[in-house]
Amino acid sequence: MPSIEKKDVRTALCGLLMGAADIVPGVSGGTVALVLGIYNRLVSAISRVDRQALGLLKDRRWTAAAEYVDLRFVIALGCGIATGIGGLSFLMKKLLDDHLQPTYAVFFGLILGSGVLVARGVARWNGLTVGALIAGVIAAWVVVGLDALQSPPDTLWYLFFCGMVGICAMILPGISGAFILLILGRYSHITELLRSILKADWSVQAFLEVGVFSCGCLFGLLAFSRVLRWLLVRHVTVTMATLCGLMVGSLRKLWPFKNELTPPGTEFKLKQFENIAPDFASNSTIAAVGLAVLAIVAVLSLEAFARKRQLATNPEAPA
Repeated sequence: MPSIEKKDVRTALCGLLMGAADIVPGVSGGTVALVLGIYNRLVSAISRVDRQALGLLKDRRWTAAAEYVDLRFVIALGCGIATGIGGLSFLMKKLLDDHLQPTYAVFFGLILGSGVLVARGVARWNGLTVGALIAGVIAAWVVVGLDALQSPPDTLWYLFFCGMVGICAMILPGISGAFILLILGRYSHITELLRSILKADWSVQAFLEVGVFSCGCLFGLLAFSRVLRWLLVRHVTVTMATLCGLMVGSLRKLWPFKNELTPPGTEFKLKQFENIAPDFASNSTIAAVGLAVLAIVAVLSLEAFARKRQLATNPEAPA
């Protein structure tokens, strides 16, 4: 068995920061990977799960296969990500249960700031890209308001679907996988499952659901990562405009000012809300707006640092 080296610990710490970011809706683990300088290596490792890797496994060339997919890096990073997600899941439950308005205000600002970043990826705005933006806004606005997403199906196939879609955000800096899960109505449920396992409150159902969700993540990562990269290479302008529209339209879900429709004491995953107009005479409203603004500044600052870091390591990268 290979011994643990300092580089493995550093990789695990990078994963820890990525995991902590991934569980916060609006903070992209991909952006954190860019800041830490491991994004290209991560995408390269994912893309190498291909026929050549399967061929090496078929020929029982285990060492060559492990080196080809950069397995040591992937394992160390994965352990760090899992630790970060698990550690922060307890805090997120507390915030959503007891401090919904300020928490959603931060989420709202993070997503809005991320939308600005994605919009910057549109090299040229014209009729096509503006149309894609508007279509994305309308589609997301309608979808997040559907009754089916207010009370999503409590089934294994839907968990698989959530994992499949949510994991794709990992390879897109600026897009948050936790935000996708929040939109799909399964963010609270997934974090609750993780908390129960970490607290050793084990059950067959919990392990089954986590396993199904993980399989969905794996399938999405292997099946759609190449599609997303193809879109970003061949149709990057329209793709980024559409993604920006989807994020802006989805803000309907994260509007901080809500009226709860369900009885007090209802589990968060079962709660239903309606959006209301903010009361600017209230101190809590002013505080929520301030938190949203700070979140926007934080996202833009993080991206600026990531861009600076990328230019420092690759001077030919686009500014």
